[in-house]
Amino acid sequence: MEKIRLKIMLLLTLATVVACQQDYKYPLGGGKPTLAVQQLASDAHFGDSISFTVAVGDDGTALSTLKAQLYFSGDMVSETTIRTANYGNYTGKIGIPFYKDVPNGSAELRFVLENVGMVKAEESKTLALTRPDFPFLNLITDKETIQLLRVAENEYRVTKDLPQKVKGYIQAPAFGANGNTLNFGWENETITLGSTQQIPFSYLTPGAYSISFNTRTYVASPFQSYMINGVEMRMLDDTHYTADLTLAADQEVVLTDFPSLDNWFIDTDFLRRTNGQLRFHAAAGKYRFTADFERNYFIIEAMSGNNLATLQADGTGAIWIIGEGVGKPNLSNQVGWTTEKALCLAPIGGKKYRVTLVGGQSIANNNINFKFFHQKGWGGEFKNDGLSSTSDIIFIGNGSNGRDPGNLGVLSGKQLLNGTIYELIVDLSAGNDKAVLRVQAK
Repeated sequence: MEKIRLKIMLLLTLATVVACQQDYKYPLGGGKPTLAVQQLASDAHFGDSISFTVAVGDDGTALSTLKAQLYFSGDMVSETTIRTANYGNYTGKIGIPFYKDVPNGSAELRFVLENVGMVKAEESKTLALTRPDFPFLNLITDKETIQLLRVAENEYRVTKDLPQKVKGYIQAPAFGANGNTLNFGWENETITLGSTQQIPFSYLTPGAYSISFNTRTYVASPFQSYMINGVEMRMLDDTHYTADLTLAADQEVVLTDFPSLDNWFIDTDFLRRTNGQLRFHAAAGKYRFTADFERNYFIIEAMSGNNLATLQADGTGAIWIIGEGVGKPNLSNQVGWTTEKALCLAPIGGKKYRVTLVGGQSIANNNINFKFFHQKGWGGEFKNDGLSSTSDIIFIGNGSNGRDPGNLGVLSGKQLLNGTIYELIVDLSAGNDKAVLRVQAK
């Protein structure tokens, strides 16, 4: 039995050796590949796809691949690989990248032939490159295509009556015999080649203005900017802009390039109008201002460093509202249990926090069900064992009185009056576990 096993093992070993010998048909280093470029343009445009024909051969050794490699300033920026099963002529294409800020110049195009023994042959050609001189560009929106005409080298513009906001991507037509259509869209708050995400052009008002784009620098305009106290607001989306500010109590808040604020909701917890000015109406500190152009109001939130503030063990920081029956600028923007919409109470000093609401407008008359949290999200929260109310209208839920522990409700038989201003203050001066809610009608 042992002899039989030994014979089987010897046969298997011999079979493996024979198979390996068959796989290793071509030793490394054999052969002498040759190539000759038969057809290739001497110049091209950025963004082109150019054709080439190369004749390849060897002294009898099988070939493996032919590579066309394009180099800008010594760096390979494009490559095409062709499998070379037989000797003869091979035709292919290689793309010329369309990079921003790259001037006209020359590139190196290398052709590399390799046989199965990994022996290589190379030939290099110089390729003169220029930026395409498009006669026009198209700004493609959901509703129409707007043509931008060439007004200078690489510069394109349209001037006409336009809405305040125009969203679309820019398309350059194929230029010349080897050109390709190029798209420019909006990625990571900048214009990027190869995207069709809409670019959010905007102007101060609707009417006659210009939209422009430079195909070399990718600089475009207009993008309406808004400033608060000299700080440019960053665009979050088409209707929201944000900036972080450090403010002193009663400091003037100066808005630049904003439309008239006559129709804007001014949150008196954080801002107040005085003699035609806006002044800060909360404790000194760092705050995030988010301009909501859809609802015409400023979302203002307390910060700590670069993050939104949270309640600290010593009673400083921030308190947030999450729940039903409350919302700013009105109940059409109710917070609900969506934590991203949590309302920040205004810190007013002395470990006290204020929120001012209007009956029937920003707080429901008799059907409220919200609570106070330590952060803009789930986590620490105020329950009935650490929060009491001095109000004869609003009560604190305990789990058996119609509200969950810590949730606020309106007492049975009572209601908040339409149009009446209610100031709710959470006082932590006695400690976070001895919070007191005071409600005052004003």
